[in-house]
Amino acid sequence: MYEHYENYDRYIPDVMLKKHRKHEEYLSDKYKGMTHQEIYQSKLGTVEDAIGLIDSGDCIVWSIHASEPRLFLRNLHRIADRIDPKNPVELWSCVARWGPEYPVHTDPSLKDKFHHQTFFYDPNFRKIHPSGMSSYFPIHLHNYGQELHRCKRPNVAVVCVSPMDEHGYCCVSCDLQWEMESFYSADKIIYEVNPHIPHLPGDCALPVAMADVIIESDLSLYELQDPPIGEAEKAVAGYAAEMVHDGDCIQLGFGGIPNAIGFELMNRHDLGIHTEQIGASMARMIQQGVVTNRYKNLDKGWSVGAFIIADNFTYEYLNNHPRVMMRRGRYTNDPMIIAQQDNMVSINAALQIDLTGQVAAEALGYIQWSGTGGATDFAYGAYHSRGGRAMLCQISTAKKGTVSRIAPILDPGSIVSVSRNLTDMVITEYGVAKLRARTVKQRVENLIAVAHPDFRAELRKEANKYMYF
Repeated sequence: MYEHYENYDRYIPDVMLKKHRKHEEYLSDKYKGMTHQEIYQSKLGTVEDAIGLIDSGDCIVWSIHASEPRLFLRNLHRIADRIDPKNPVELWSCVARWGPEYPVHTDPSLKDKFHHQTFFYDPNFRKIHPSGMSSYFPIHLHNYGQELHRCKRPNVAVVCVSPMDEHGYCCVSCDLQWEMESFYSADKIIYEVNPHIPHLPGDCALPVAMADVIIESDLSLYELQDPPIGEAEKAVAGYAAEMVHDGDCIQLGFGGIPNAIGFELMNRHDLGIHTEQIGASMARMIQQGVVTNRYKNLDKGWSVGAFIIADNFTYEYLNNHPRVMMRRGRYTNDPMIIAQQDNMVSINAALQIDLTGQVAAEALGYIQWSGTGGATDFAYGAYHSRGGRAMLCQISTAKKGTVSRIAPILDPGSIVSVSRNLTDMVITEYGVAKLRARTVKQRVENLIAVAHPDFRAELRKEANKYMYF
């Protein structure tokens, strides 16, 4: 199904510059003399109009996180009867926050009509994977848009956007990982306008004139609920926070621990934000004046992110914020851009780390659990930043304390998300293991020191077996 590499050697701007009907209409005088509201009304339709645009063989990409087009996806399965199983609809996406309520995400009987290609697995994708309904696409986040197009150009873009402003633009404010690249190469464009989507400056503005169909929805945005924070998580957050200094520029990854670390930074001053995810703790830091971005080398004065997934406070607070800017993932996650920020501090989580510093952050053995995302992007960027630090933060054990996350070797089949050459610091509830500029022997000693005490003797025994010392 995915033998679509005829344009593999073409760089993405070539694809994006392809002329097609929607661009020509927008750039011509078709809408001359019409007000923005008149243009909007001429595009306004129903969900039936939106799903009616979809044909067999279409390749659909949509915005995710708080910009997930929930109304469209709730109804997409209704076209299954007219989809040719020899030419199914291909669905490019990532984490499906509301996936359980979409039959196209949950019903294996639709696998011959809809097939998912995704950069990041979640519980929904893990569940349907055995049926053959989904495939994983290994890639770094900064290359999402480019490599998606090299595989197969999406001809349909569906984006959940903010209400139109006085200039005739809506904003796909909560996700810019591949959306703009796809928007400018799609032949069919659908907006799902939701009043809960914040309006923000940056790369996210879309003219209403370029939509084929606009549908309106008042469905709630997904509120990210981090897992409960216990004493161990608090200890990890405390150690990590000690590594962050006034004036640093920070990135916080997915998960309860990175978010908890953010809340531990409320007494810092003049922090900067250059991140992929803008989460709840970052919104509070901005609100309380902890973040000023005054020492950033790039985008001075601006908090910059590629997507927003948090709570309703965050969505409401960031609406029309004059100093929060959304940029494409190919910018925020470009390691060369990240490295230009002095004192760049990257804070992410991991699933397992071996005694030499290899990091498995996306799989449990051979089972794809999540995705590479921006783990390598920010590990590389922070590592090469002047004064930069890259932290991997985790509780020392898993499965109710029965398994050590620090292991002599990675589980068979494990995927190395971050090379040991880029691993800087590993933090558990037992302290900080510094790996950068350390030999293998020194790394082993430092990692054993932050492993759970119940496993340290066995780790030392295994380290001798593998001749790490």
